[in-house]
Amino acid sequence: MNRLAKTICLLAMAALLAPGFLSPAPSAAEQKIPEPGLLIDTTNIHDYSDLLSPAMLWTVNRGVKIRVGEYKLVTMPPPFMEATEKYSSQVELSEDRKEIYNHVAGLPFPQIDTNDPTVATKLMFNFNAGIRVDDLDLRNFDCDTGAVGKNGHPLTVERHFLIDHIRRMSWYERTEVKPFPVIPDNPDKVRYKEAMYPLIEPFDLKGVGFLLFRYKEPSRQDDTWLYLPQLRRVRRLSSAQRSDALFGQDTDMDSYAGYAGKVGWMDWKFLGEKKILGSFHSEHLPVKWGEGSGDFVHADLWEPRDVWVVEGVSLLPQYAYGKRVIFLDKESYRIPYTDIYDTAGELWKMWINQFKYAKCPIPDAPYCQEYEASYNPSITMVDIQLEHATFCALPSHRFPGEQGWYFNLGDEEGTTADYFSLANVISAGR
Repeated sequence: MNRLAKTICLLAMAALLAPGFLSPAPSAAEQKIPEPGLLIDTTNIHDYSDLLSPAMLWTVNRGVKIRVGEYKLVTMPPPFMEATEKYSSQVELSEDRKEIYNHVAGLPFPQIDTNDPTVATKLMFNFNAGIRVDDLDLRNFDCDTGAVGKNGHPLTVERHFLIDHIRRMSWYERTEVKPFPVIPDNPDKVRYKEAMYPLIEPFDLKGVGFLLFRYKEPSRQDDTWLYLPQLRRVRRLSSAQRSDALFGQDTDMDSYAGYAGKVGWMDWKFLGEKKILGSFHSEHLPVKWGEGSGDFVHADLWEPRDVWVVEGVSLLPQYAYGKRVIFLDKESYRIPYTDIYDTAGELWKMWINQFKYAKCPIPDAPYCQEYEASYNPSITMVDIQLEHATFCALPSHRFPGEQGWYFNLGDEEGTTADYFSLANVISAGR
C-alpha cells in the first residue's frame, strides 16, 4: 500500500472514531452499549465505534460482522488465586522496571492503582503471570493465509498450514501439577520451554519445527531454534527476529496471545481504561468462521468488557514494530486484541484472540478442568497495510471430536521435560 493510500485509510478510520478512542471512558449513561443479539456491521458501526479499536473498525468495514452477546463474569482458577493471596504481598518491582522480585506464583500485583507511574509495567507482569499454565499441548491445528477479500468476496487462500503440536511446560509459578511452585532440577533457570513441531503442511515445509527456551533472568535473551529439514540445518533466531513473520504468513512469535515477549523488552505506557467488545464466551469449538469478505475472523459472540489500554515500545534493536497498543481484560488478564503500528507510527497489523471459557472445550471431552478455563478456538493476524491475513482454527475442523486443548495434565498427557530437545525436533522432522 503506498503512502497516499495509507493516509486515506487512516483518515477514514479517524472519521469513524468517537472523539478520541483513548480519551477518558464515557460514563455508563453516555456510552451506548449494544443489546445482546445485535449484529454490528457497516450499517451501524458509527453507533458503536468507541467500543472497537482502530484496527477492529478496519475489519468491520472490510466485512467482519460482530454478534453481540451477554456479558459474563470471568474468574481466575482457584489454585492461581490462592497463590496470589499467599505470595503477592512480598512482590516488588525493580527500579528499572525490567523484573520483579520475590514472585513465586499467582498475580504479582493484584491491587491496581491507575495513578501509579509504574502501573503499565505491573499490568503486563500480571498478564505474563495470568496466561501461564503448568503444561500445555495444543494439537492438530491449521491456518490459512492470503489476501483479504473485497465487496463480499472471500479471502484468497495462498497457503495452508497444518501443525501437529504446540507444547509448553513451566519450571516456575506452578500451581496445579506437582512439583509446585517450581521444578527443582533447573540449573539454567528456564522459566518455560515451548516447542512447535512438526509442520505437516504445506508440503515444502513438512517437518519444520521450532524450539524455545524462555529464561527467568530478565537480561537473558531467549534461545530459539528453527529446524529446516529441507536444508538439513538448524537456524538460531534472535529475540528481535521474534517480530518477523515467517513462511509467507502474517503471524510472528512475539504476537502470540497478544504479546509473547518478555515484559522487560518493552517500555510500557498506560493509556487509560475503556469498555470494548471482546470475544470471551464463544459458542463454537472448532471455530465458526465469518462469511464473505469477513471470513478471516470468527463468527461468534462478542460481549462488553472493561479493559486497560497499554502501549509497548520495544527496547530491542531491529525490532519490526514501532509500538503495540494492547487491550487487557480487567478480569482475566487476557488480551482480546492488539493493534500494532510500524516505526512511522502508522497502523500496520492486528492480533485477534477468540476465547471460550468452559470446563470442557467440547462436549464429552476426555480431559476437562474442575473449573472454567480459557480455550482459544481461533486466532487471527491481519496485515492492514497489505490487506492480508492469517487465521488459525485451534483445533482444525479436519479432526472431528478432537478437543485440541490439553493442559495441566502432567506426565499423563505426555508433555514432559524430555520432549523439549532439539534432537526430538530434528527426529520428528525427518
